[in-house]
Amino acid sequence: MLQSMSLEARVLETRKKGASKHEVSVARGRSNAAAEATLQTAQHPSQHAVLAYQCFVAPMSPLRLQRNSENRTRRLCSVRTKRRFGNTAQKTQRLEIRSTVPKSEQPAVQYKIVDALIESKVAELYPHFAQVDRRTAYHLGRILQTFRAHRLGTHHFASINGYGHGDIGRDTLDAIYADLFGTEAALVRAQFFSGTHAIASCLFGVLRPGDEMLSISGKPYDTLEEVVGLRPSANGAGGSLRDFGIEYRELELSASHGNILDWDALAQGTCFSPKTRLCLIQRSRGYAWRPSISVKDIVRAARIIKSHRPDMIVFVDNCYGEFVEEFEPTNLSDDIDLMAGSLIKNPGGTLALGGGYVVGRAALVAAAANRLAAPGVHGGATYNLNRVNYQGLFLAPQMVGEALKGAMLVATTLLELGFEVSPMPPQFGGEAAHRTDIIQAVRLGAPELIVAFARAVQKWSAVSAYVQPTAGATPGYEDQVIFADGTFMEGSTLELSADGPLREPYVVYAQGGTHWTHWIHVLREFGAVLDQQRHVKLG
Repeated sequence: MLQSMSLEARVLETRKKGASKHEVSVARGRSNAAAEATLQTAQHPSQHAVLAYQCFVAPMSPLRLQRNSENRTRRLCSVRTKRRFGNTAQKTQRLEIRSTVPKSEQPAVQYKIVDALIESKVAELYPHFAQVDRRTAYHLGRILQTFRAHRLGTHHFASINGYGHGDIGRDTLDAIYADLFGTEAALVRAQFFSGTHAIASCLFGVLRPGDEMLSISGKPYDTLEEVVGLRPSANGAGGSLRDFGIEYRELELSASHGNILDWDALAQGTCFSPKTRLCLIQRSRGYAWRPSISVKDIVRAARIIKSHRPDMIVFVDNCYGEFVEEFEPTNLSDDIDLMAGSLIKNPGGTLALGGGYVVGRAALVAAAANRLAAPGVHGGATYNLNRVNYQGLFLAPQMVGEALKGAMLVATTLLELGFEVSPMPPQFGGEAAHRTDIIQAVRLGAPELIVAFARAVQKWSAVSAYVQPTAGATPGYEDQVIFADGTFMEGSTLELSADGPLREPYVVYAQGGTHWTHWIHVLREFGAVLDQQRHVKLG
């Protein structure tokens, strides 16, 4: 019956059958052929991801974005959709897309081959994308329930300047973070320059001369090395933990346990000294070729540490990990005393202009606040940022979910092209495919490939796409590092971005993306470069 109706009548009929308003509005605004495809698949969600790729992403090569007066019609793809209404099966539909690019300007063959590869990987990943969406809905529900419990209203968006005393928006955001993370207290402040700054405030706040800090997750992230004193400060001014008489040791990761925590040393308690006051667990991999540490393993390690030393402070660097797993470490264990992260990563939802957070035991959070400000100084102006920090938190699960889907696509596609990836694609299952943060590491094996990947990311970024990133000296890093971050917020790794140090084993770290399809453009570009440089043979 639908086949004989006009387009508008079919739109209304499909709406009655349950298609979303978005699908109907999109159908109204497109050509008849494209609209028919939307209507035919509106109630068949397993086709959505593949159809989106085939019809609207694959045709958009750099050359096809140019307008041209010579219109040509060509067959782009054959979309086979088979749905049954009772015992009646619909026939296969063949979709034609209008292209405004003459044949002389059609994409090179390598684009077409990469398109076919990506299309096949999207089809494989769609069931896993659905799992990510369920996790997103779960976290969104938690956030909305917390907002409702704290009676969040528009009056919380106002800010107080100067000393910032009596800012109910700031204080309520602190309380919401504490509830979400299951802790006694929280400190959410724009005055934190970065996640490293929030972590440093915790370390300097709770450690004293003569204490020892032990990293049980191996070498910390590069930007923390100057904080600890592993290398001299770049400006020569000093001020590290070691400068204040605080010692540092690290427990090497165990190769026998899959290059993760050394469970034998922890269980035996031989890694602790009488001076050890704080144990650091870095959840994300940093610039290391190792798995990130799951929430389950963080909780297990904290329990073992407390069994040996109940007075030990267990501190977790939670950067890149928020809303990836079902729970945060502090939700599952009272053995974790303190945790910190960055607002320009996951919890800021791509909207936060800067800042960081600290959650944990009230006395330790207060000690970190004293280090950020000064003893006896409370409050802090919020510079009219309350609204974006609330809204960013509201959007965070969705943005994290899209970043995870993009990471899965990067892993699946580049593994097929012969590169080592970590984590593995979700199709492999098991611990190797488990994701506890938004980072996707790809071992490219050559510095020129890291540069090529970074330039592909930059070319398809929203901001500064016209520049070519190059490796260079960067504050906080010992090696030359290349960054591709054409982001609206500088350093926002929840937006499409990639980076990596130019050192062995030449690994690039990809993360972010406000929609997973953004990575399709990057992978097409990088795949074409690989073919041109003969690193892989695509055709």
